[in-house]
Amino acid sequence: MNTSLFIQQFGPLILIFAIFYFLIIRPQQKREKERRNMLNSLQEGDEIITIGGIFGRILNIKDDVVTLEVGDKVKIKVTRSAIGNVIKKAEKET
Repeated sequence: MNTSLFIQQFGPLILIFAIFYFLIIRPQQKREKERRNMLNSLQEGDEIITIGGIFGRILNIKDDVVTLEVGDKVKIKVTRSAIGNVIKKAEKET
């Protein structure tokens, strides 16, 4: 009898949590993992867009600081986490 009462009271709450987990938490964790992988695989020569919308090509990566070329002889330094997306990976030389 107590088990039935427990399921009636807490069953909907458990169901809502399960739906919340699979629709919100898990996809967010997957996106964060993909972003970490993208940031860790950055290399010199990649063309990127920063979170602020600046297009550039990676000239140098040192720890958490990335030097970008955004125009002719125009360089800026940004943190690695400020990179929003990789447009084109650098072609590997063989």
